[in-house]
Amino acid sequence: MTEPRFYITLPTRGDGARGGRGPAPVPASAVATDLRPGRYGPFDHLAQIARAAEIATFHGVLAPFDPAGEESLVVTAGVLRQNRWLRAVAGFHPGIATPVYAAKLSASVQRFSGDRLDWRIEVDLDPATARAQGDFLRGPDRYARADEFLTVAKGVWHEEDYTYEGRFFQVLAGGFAGPLAGSAFPRVHLSGTSEEALDLSARHADLHVFDLGDDLDALVADLGGRAAARGRTVAYGLRLPVLAREDEEEARAEAGRRTAAGSPPAGLVGSFGGTAEAIRAYADRGVTAFFLEARPSIEETYRLGEQLLPLLTGVAESKEIEHAD
Repeated sequence: MTEPRFYITLPTRGDGARGGRGPAPVPASAVATDLRPGRYGPFDHLAQIARAAEIATFHGVLAPFDPAGEESLVVTAGVLRQNRWLRAVAGFHPGIATPVYAAKLSASVQRFSGDRLDWRIEVDLDPATARAQGDFLRGPDRYARADEFLTVAKGVWHEEDYTYEGRFFQVLAGGFAGPLAGSAFPRVHLSGTSEEALDLSARHADLHVFDLGDDLDALVADLGGRAAARGRTVAYGLRLPVLAREDEEEARAEAGRRTAAGSPPAGLVGSFGGTAEAIRAYADRGVTAFFLEARPSIEETYRLGEQLLPLLTGVAESKEIEHAD
């Protein structure tokens, strides 16, 4: 059994007053606070969350694709530059740029980060969101383009004299050489439950990320069969909003306060022990990567790192011992 990996999702559109787009509010007693405007902004806040994730021994962070948020590739580049061990996952959609440019940008990020960048490709956007991004493809064409996007990106990454002629992209005698060559291609994360989404993952994904409401067992079996037919294997991840406290009563009370204040409730609410047990159950069903969502991000990242992750250390080893017995 593979040891689960844990990621914190970064709030790229802000995380309350500290993570907003303007300067931080001035506290009532600012004895040792720098009051100059513009000295603390959203990227400082994101950097602090990523630093908290590294200190708290998370494996990585996710900068999700969010049209109203900061650009994920910029955020991940900054995070990787400022941290030594974290992986960073950049979410974007295939209409962001040509696959050659996306690959070149990512090759440079890999070079200065020691190959710690992953891609989360968002294919099936809401139609209004897609059009606002200048993307007017619909239906299966979105997945056909994503297939070509990943094929071309991998092609120019691994071959010096690469030519491709497709419906959406063309390359003539391209490919990386010199300083861009030699780095690891970003791990590809995909999602979705449609036939097209599962087929795309079977061809290209290193990790397929599900949501809490998905029929996990059926989808894992389906995708595993599709990937095996192509001689591949795909790992499985889970998007997991979480609110954990010392006991379930405290967690429920906090969830109630947040709901009353207009914040959406977390998906998994309970004690640290109960949350760890739920995560173990998902790990038993094949999930090896958990993308935790918790707000406010700095405080919750430390809290989860100090109180939850230690309960999950050695999950794989303990299960192997149980099976051996």
